[in-house]
Amino acid sequence: MGNNLLKGKRGIIFGALDEKSIAWKVAERCVEEGATITLTNVPVALRFGGIKELAKQLNAEIIPADATKIEDLENLFTKSMEILGGKIDFVLHSIGMSINVRKKRGYTDIKYDWMQKTFDISAISFHKTMQTAMKLDAMADWGSILGLTYIAAQRTFPDYSEMAESKALLESFARSFGYHFGVKNNVRVNTISQSPTVTTAGSGVKGFNDFLSYADKLSPLGNASSNACADYCVTMFSDLTRMVTMQNLFHDGGFSNMGMGPGVFDWAKEYVKNAENE
Repeated sequence: MGNNLLKGKRGIIFGALDEKSIAWKVAERCVEEGATITLTNVPVALRFGGIKELAKQLNAEIIPADATKIEDLENLFTKSMEILGGKIDFVLHSIGMSINVRKKRGYTDIKYDWMQKTFDISAISFHKTMQTAMKLDAMADWGSILGLTYIAAQRTFPDYSEMAESKALLESFARSFGYHFGVKNNVRVNTISQSPTVTTAGSGVKGFNDFLSYADKLSPLGNASSNACADYCVTMFSDLTRMVTMQNLFHDGGFSNMGMGPGVFDWAKEYVKNAENE
């Protein structure tokens, strides 16, 4: 049951693909809290994902957009303002993809044209989204923009490959653009660094399930779920967090501040035991 935290607010949600998507959960929670939204994803996702089902459920319109293309973003913001009846109060950027990871190219054997594509899709699209919104004067005063990130921007996770640099760039864009958007019309820009979460994209990373278990054991509160992340996003879109901007906010059950936890030893012993029995 909602508390009308977003009553009367208008938003755009990028990246809802299926029920495993964090963006899917965020969209549901935003509407539950009283917001009206538009949904967007690349055209191919409309054919292979379940976004149409979500749109019907939430009475939201879908506006296809490739976030790497300025003309698509211009159309997205213009149509969203027309459909929703005014400027946009919040935006969720939940986009990330590495061709190198998908093709199982190791970090020391990366194809650089694929790396550039990774940066464009996963990070530069965030800058393009904000620049387009600013040029169109599409964001309402005291609006909120969020990008989803991961702790690999600060720490080394070998199998995460160049997505780590993508997330670092994303976080930098949030700080830099957050200054300019704040000065212009008090729009705040932040990133949320989420626990490893079972999503269609995340599950494609080598060793993901093992690390999911490891992080859950190390975190004092355990891994944060996609539903909990949606709650956090709602809070960041609401008026309760008007003075929070240019921050990378860890939402990971305490993982980011841990060195070692006793629970990890038991997990490691069990992991080794199972590996020996295979």
